[in-house]
Amino acid sequence: MTGQFTRRGALGLGAAGLISAGAAGGVLLSPRLASAAPDKKFKIALSNSFIGNKWRIEMENVFKAALQMEPFKSEVEGSWFNSGNDVSKQSQQISNLIAKKVDAIVVNAASPTGLNGILTQATERGIVVVSFDNVVTAPSVLKVNTDQVAFGKQLAEFLVKKMNGKGNVIMVTGVAGTTVDEDRNKGAEAVWAQHPDIKVVNRYTGMWDSATAERNTAAILPSLPQIDGIWCQGGTDGVLKAFISAKRPLPPTAGEAENGFRKFMLGYMDHKVDGLSIGQPPFLSVISLELARRILANKYPKKDITIPFPFVTNDTVKQGETVFEKLPDSFFTDFTDAGPNATVKLCVEAATDGKACSGELNVNLPSA
Repeated sequence: MTGQFTRRGALGLGAAGLISAGAAGGVLLSPRLASAAPDKKFKIALSNSFIGNKWRIEMENVFKAALQMEPFKSEVEGSWFNSGNDVSKQSQQISNLIAKKVDAIVVNAASPTGLNGILTQATERGIVVVSFDNVVTAPSVLKVNTDQVAFGKQLAEFLVKKMNGKGNVIMVTGVAGTTVDEDRNKGAEAVWAQHPDIKVVNRYTGMWDSATAERNTAAILPSLPQIDGIWCQGGTDGVLKAFISAKRPLPPTAGEAENGFRKFMLGYMDHKVDGLSIGQPPFLSVISLELARRILANKYPKKDITIPFPFVTNDTVKQGETVFEKLPDSFFTDFTDAGPNATVKLCVEAATDGKACSGELNVNLPSA
């Protein structure tokens, strides 16, 4: 849920550092860091807990696309696995990867603590482990993420301002038990606590999925009073469609980076919403892949990375750049970064079909 902005912050991610314009519009490594491909490819696997929403599909697609592009094509032998949000199954898959002696594992975890044991075993055997999005708490595992508590706070603060500190709010949460869901909720609750005239009249899951969020919203709306603000971790466009079907006015909405939500911010289905759209970028998988590759190549230290959120408001949302008329409403528009200091730039085909983009894929990690 997506999520994570964020899920998911300033527009334009990344830190200034490794410069020189690249063929794909990204940033090239400086000559002193460039080197020939290794004699043997690094074996790097993606262990993904959950593939049940569009964000996860895009996250995995851009990982697959990156493996087909240089420098990964020449330097990395990649693989990917999904576990159906089952901690035991994901643990077994990771155990199998350890047995195969992979060089690195990048993991989107089903539990912040449930995989700590098996992932610690991996790091003790010299395997580089990078946890992203739904991160784990094991100290030896590196973390790549946005500040999820800040995600929840920013969405809530937007609503406080739009509602003048008073009114009824619904909270549409994510996948229960994940770090992302817990931290985003924590951030929102910290803001509500400072504004007692804002009442959370219902809290229910949308599973970071547009169809689920629409269905659950439709079921709960008849029992709710006037809603003055929508706080939504993911599936935001589905929530708005449920409001329209129930003939409810669209209140100020703070949500994720779904294409449909951003369409509503421009004007869609004869409705327009005042919104803040923050993205937990699906390309966190590519950042994690690049971090693992550079560590294995002795080009980067073992350190955690925190990425600011890409976001848009009604004043900055732009057709063809941050919203796409011909793509599905549930498509997450933050599959790529933008601007001169972009962390990574990807073509839309990478997110929709897992296809390679033209040119080299340049990932601008924060300065080491």
